[in-house]
Amino acid sequence: MFTPIFLARKENYRDTVLRPLEEFPSLEERLKEMNAPDPVLDKKIDIGFSKSSKKITITERLQWRKEIKNNQKKYVDENTIQKLDLGEVKKDWLESEAPAVLKNLADHYGIFNHLYQHGYFTPLVPLTITYDYDDEHVSQVHNGNILFASDVSKVPNVSFKSKPDDLWTLVLTNLDGHLLDTNSEYLHWFVGNIKGNNLKSGEVICDYLQPFPMRGSGYHRLVFVLYKQDKRIDFSNMKKPVPCLSLEQRTFKTFDFYKEHQDNLTPAGLAFCQCTWDESLTDFFHNVLNMQEPIFEYIEKPLVYRRQVQFPHLQPFNIYLDRYRDPKEIKKEILLKRLKTIEPFKEEPPMSKYPCLHKPNNYIFSWQKHDMFNERLRLGKYRDLRPHSVYPQEDNQYRFKTKA
Repeated sequence: MFTPIFLARKENYRDTVLRPLEEFPSLEERLKEMNAPDPVLDKKIDIGFSKSSKKITITERLQWRKEIKNNQKKYVDENTIQKLDLGEVKKDWLESEAPAVLKNLADHYGIFNHLYQHGYFTPLVPLTITYDYDDEHVSQVHNGNILFASDVSKVPNVSFKSKPDDLWTLVLTNLDGHLLDTNSEYLHWFVGNIKGNNLKSGEVICDYLQPFPMRGSGYHRLVFVLYKQDKRIDFSNMKKPVPCLSLEQRTFKTFDFYKEHQDNLTPAGLAFCQCTWDESLTDFFHNVLNMQEPIFEYIEKPLVYRRQVQFPHLQPFNIYLDRYRDPKEIKKEILLKRLKTIEPFKEEPPMSKYPCLHKPNNYIFSWQKHDMFNERLRLGKYRDLRPHSVYPQEDNQYRFKTKA
């Protein structure tokens, strides 16, 4: 049967254009479909050592059950709380669950993607990194914790378990600190051909330079990677002068480094933290690197408004004028107002439960009343009066109606 062209076009239009909205994918579904990983090109590759699966025998299971029953009976009889040996608990955790937990944390922070792109590994060798804080205390690198630049200014203490004849390589890089190339890293420390766990026996390829997260650049990921060597490796082509203060010479890419030495190196240990700026870096940039201190600042996206007029019709003049002010100037004004209400050695007073309970003065203008209510409720431009620990981004409306 012959169908006229206009009828065919009409049916096609109904099927493709006039469909219900439920049949069309949402933006989230479309983006998920467009950015779906390729099963071949984006496949993750394990470049580390495989964890040996320990089979638990029936005899061990029965022994564990017997110990648990004895401990429960002892607790009931003596009615006392038995103190745990935290050293034994940590040792058992490091041997059982710690490698998988650290691998998931590193994957969450995007460390494997930045270092090896599609490669990953399970850190089977526990790596302990500490920085001397004073004569009694240390600052430990512990799975993404935050340290200040002054905490990591000295050469760290490194410890790990090893056989006396094993060879290792230790590399410390900053994944987020490069000033010119976002895909490159800065090499802060490189020690190769370490015999056993004696770091002093290794060859210093690049001497230690303290991390220097720039002011305003946020948190930088500092990553220690411990590689197991199959044999002694000649790193003479990578050796840097001592001291090496050239940031260009310290430019480093872990992916290219591992690609060159992947036949003789296998990643086995991992430790990382986040480092942020403090006042000590000003002196470091000026007197050590002999350069001006780079400072980063967030520049708000300019909003597009109509050209400002002298007599805006039916516009609240205070809101209208704030619209054309510099946002930094407004934030500074609110910050100074907040600093007047707090003391450095006392807890910040909480917000009143009924901030609009007291009626304002009748002899003030309506715009002043509105501005006063906003300040009491900490809304609009007064949102910065709230404590920063509780700072909801979408809560910028009245929680209840007020009537003056």
